[in-house]
Amino acid sequence: MSVARFKDLCVDVASPSEMAAFWGRTIGLTAPADNPNVLVGDLPEKTIWMCKVPEPKTVKNRVHLDVITGAVADLERSGATVRSPETEHQPWTVLEDPEGGEFCGFVRETVPAYRLMELIVDSADPEAQARWWANVVGGDFSSREGRPYYWLENVPGLPFRYWVFNPVPEPKTVKNRVHWDVTAPALQPVLDAGATLLRPKDDEIGWNVCADPEGNEFCVFLPPEAP
Repeated sequence: MSVARFKDLCVDVASPSEMAAFWGRTIGLTAPADNPNVLVGDLPEKTIWMCKVPEPKTVKNRVHLDVITGAVADLERSGATVRSPETEHQPWTVLEDPEGGEFCGFVRETVPAYRLMELIVDSADPEAQARWWANVVGGDFSSREGRPYYWLENVPGLPFRYWVFNPVPEPKTVKNRVHWDVTAPALQPVLDAGATLLRPKDDEIGWNVCADPEGNEFCVFLPPEAP
């Protein structure tokens, strides 16, 4: 039984309004006139917050987005830079957003209005990570024989199809610049599942900052009356 539900995504950036404009064009979301630093869609879970931070990007993002596009050139015109072109053995293009954040573009003949396809999390133990998050937020744990990655499907509230955990050799060294938020009836079941509380809600923030077993930050939002 899950103890939390996916809420939305957050991206650390230097220029929130500029990055909101880029990701809005790329994914198919819009920024409200009264708040140019957040992207919204037809479901609350499609919300993506652009969070201004002082620290620059220094290492490859351990969490990145994969998007659908009709042509890589469309992403370049939107402001992306190609880092690694699609090849016979790599059926996607690795790109960078205007601030150097990695993401992947998958060319498809049919391009939906909402183009976020999946969330990718680099992991030391992708199977354990996928099983842990399936226990926390629900969904179906999936794998493919002979492939080193694992993924979740049918996660309640998830506004994209796949949540993928991919093996990498390098350890996590800095705070992730992309993270996700969840809602939960109470914090303790999330901690009992194996999360670490990094910062409880206080007078400055109305949520609890936690980390999963590999240190990936995520925020837990509780009902107003919950401790």
